[in-house]
Amino acid sequence: MSGVRENWMRQWRKTSWLIVAVASLFVNACAAQPGASDPYAAARANADRQAKEWVARGIPGLSLTVAVDGKIVYSEGFGYADLEERVPVWPTTKFRIGSISKPLTATALMQLVEAGKLDLDAPVQKYVPSFPDKGAVITTRMLAGHLAGVRHYKGEEFRIQQHYGNVLEGLKIFENDPLVSPPGTKFNYSSYGFNLLSAVVESASGENFLAYMQKHVFGPMGLAHTAADMNAQIVEQRSRFYEKEKDGTLENAPYVDNSYKWAGGGFLSTSEDLVRFGSQLLQPGFLRAESLKLLFTSQKTKSGEETGYGMGWGITKSPSGRVVYEHSGGSVGGTSQLILYPETHVVVALVTNLSSGEWKAVEVEAVAEKFESGKK
Repeated sequence: MSGVRENWMRQWRKTSWLIVAVASLFVNACAAQPGASDPYAAARANADRQAKEWVARGIPGLSLTVAVDGKIVYSEGFGYADLEERVPVWPTTKFRIGSISKPLTATALMQLVEAGKLDLDAPVQKYVPSFPDKGAVITTRMLAGHLAGVRHYKGEEFRIQQHYGNVLEGLKIFENDPLVSPPGTKFNYSSYGFNLLSAVVESASGENFLAYMQKHVFGPMGLAHTAADMNAQIVEQRSRFYEKEKDGTLENAPYVDNSYKWAGGGFLSTSEDLVRFGSQLLQPGFLRAESLKLLFTSQKTKSGEETGYGMGWGITKSPSGRVVYEHSGGSVGGTSQLILYPETHVVVALVTNLSSGEWKAVEVEAVAEKFESGKK
């Protein structure tokens, strides 16, 4: 019996090595012809190259994700989420997304419109009676399109360190200031206008703004890694934040408290969550077709001039002539970009942990457009 067993073992070893050899040849053949098995191979290589170039320019860490037809086809982290501890960036690292918080807030507005709880053209005081009358009607539609005349940051307001317990407290920063232009007459970008919209969401829904976003937007859309940038909370995989000095050296970004501007620029997210979010807005489903049209149609001033901004989204064209819906974000210790291609259903998101943008939107667009050629 021992001889039979030894013969069987020798035969098994020979067969095993044959299987390994064949598998190795198959893997090497696939590697030699990446295009045959991976239609996005060239696009992935290009994305890797561009991301490494951004890191070489001085970005401590970044995450880059691309989705096609709602499926993530590329997602990588580069550099460090924490320079001191040498913690690498992963696609699940959370970054400050700045003004990409605005499209998230706009999604909440459209939900409330669909539920019959919000009239976009009613005076804002219908929902926020404490907001002072400015002598002209200001509406939710105007606020969501930066046409209300509400001012933007001034002075050191971008670096506020005070904590605000609720959204109404945050409105006190600007609510008594004069408008910068009559409502409806001029596009004036304003994060404070979106802060006012968070109060509108609370009133129309009867829920706390952050609780509403979690329950009705983040949760249902599968944005498991998107949340308010709460300093006091332990947030898993939250990046550290950095700034670059004039001589090029990196320093820790100063302490700030974003509680005064959740809706306009206070959320954390990942590049993967952002492309999930954008992909769900490229066809009716989470929102109705008429709601999507409002988000992605340029508003006009009273004189009929298009602003290039819908409700929480910029509408423009890439250098290649493709229509894109986009929003960038700037934070203390973070810059970001989210771009949607409605014609090809390609979505790209870049998030970084550096205050200054060592990248260009056209470069992000070029990364995304390489993935269009891989579509079947």
